[in-house]
Amino acid sequence: MSFQAYLDNIKAKTGMTPADFKKLAEEKEFILDGKLNPKVKATEITNWLKDEFELGHGHAMAIYATLKGKTE
Repeated sequence: MSFQAYLDNIKAKTGMTPADFKKLAEEKEFILDGKLNPKVKATEITNWLKDEFELGHGHAMAIYATLKGKTE
């Protein structure tokens, strides 16, 4: 599955875009000054995505990648 396919499936399942997840991550202080908070582990973010949005591991990792700056 391509990276874009992961993002498309996430949008279909949650109705949210990577930008929406970024806003929520900023509210949770996973992102500070536009960058991932160095005190936050990837597992903490992926667990949040799995628990709150019922995303699978691969989909959670795709969102994590966008939070790190990946665009394609």
